[in-house]
Amino acid sequence: MKHARVIYEGREHTGTAHEFGGHPDAAVRLDDGRIVFQDQLTWLPPLAPTARPRTILALGLNYADHAKELEFKAPEEPLVFVKGQSTLIGHRQHTHRPADVQFMHYECELAIVIGKTAKNVKRDDAYDFIGGYTVANDYAIRDYLENWYRPNLRVKNRDTCTPLGPWFVDAADVPDPMALALRTTVNGTVTQQGNTRDMIFDAPFLIEYFSRFMTLSPGDLILTGTPDGVVDCKPGDVIVTEIERIGALMNTIETIQGKA
Repeated sequence: MKHARVIYEGREHTGTAHEFGGHPDAAVRLDDGRIVFQDQLTWLPPLAPTARPRTILALGLNYADHAKELEFKAPEEPLVFVKGQSTLIGHRQHTHRPADVQFMHYECELAIVIGKTAKNVKRDDAYDFIGGYTVANDYAIRDYLENWYRPNLRVKNRDTCTPLGPWFVDAADVPDPMALALRTTVNGTVTQQGNTRDMIFDAPFLIEYFSRFMTLSPGDLILTGTPDGVVDCKPGDVIVTEIERIGALMNTIETIQGKA
């Protein structure tokens, strides 16, 4: 099932995807039974609140074609950085681009949502610890990049720069997360295509790897990287990052004044 968190008429609701006019995700059935179209809602990241700060782990260069695009060889072990919760925003929200920035790009990524406490998990058991999946758009501002292997905070940890959603999709509804098509459009033009089968480090590997040295808790996120095809996103651009079975995440770029 596809789950959402939204605000409607000033109140926060949970809900599920509802078909209308042949479009399976056209509307949301709210927890009070009302059915509301997507554009009438304010969307939140589709994650249940946690009792502790949420850990967000993000992979760099996890697709060989993206590493090649950036003129790097594929990594031999995961390249990972940590993100703050303030980066997260919902579907149909706006991401800020500082007025002086020269190059800011999207990254369409499958996001793994941890379903139960994971410590020293074996690869063969890894899927038992996944609660579900969502779509992440992990924006990067290349102007501030110091090293592709260690992106600094202004590149990857900016408020509003990680749209997430629209849906949280139960793991049981995604029988093979390692064979999902990814696609990004900018103002309706396809600019990026790929498939999760091309990840260098797949979902079971990552859960085994991280849980060796840290505890993963329910609601934690693993952003699994992006394929090649990233382009500069200008103010006013509408970006849709879409993953098969998971959903299509819409986001708009807007300018903020001053140097950030």
